[in-house]
Amino acid sequence: MFSYPVRVRFYHTDGMQVTHHANYILWFEAARVEFFRQAGIPLGDMMRDEIVFPILHVEVDYHHSSYYDDELEVHAKLIKLTRAQIVFAYEIVRPKDGTLIVTGKTKGTFTSVQTGKILRLPMKYYDRLRAMMEPGDSE
Repeated sequence: MFSYPVRVRFYHTDGMQVTHHANYILWFEAARVEFFRQAGIPLGDMMRDEIVFPILHVEVDYHHSSYYDDELEVHAKLIKLTRAQIVFAYEIVRPKDGTLIVTGKTKGTFTSVQTGKILRLPMKYYDRLRAMMEPGDSE
């Protein structure tokens, strides 16, 4: 599982210094981008090839609150990959006490920038992403 560290900044919080719920989705995205980078695929490369992967579905389950200045880890796991679709599962935890803060999923499709239509991901990207999957992981 890929881990991406975040620290809750003051601007991530509400008036009670509790993390605003929308930030977790932003952290899912940050972890996804870094996951691709770890796979050897900077998103700029895909965009130069006119490929994007818009998110079609997001699930978030909030288990506990996080607070200003908490150090968190976003765990991102690629659980489904086809040449047309990609699905990630996430956990956000507070390592200092092991608290599970949030779980979630995102589903995206590989899409042509020019046409806006779903396309088949080229093997040069597919193979790198597939290599990042853990054995036995698929939805």
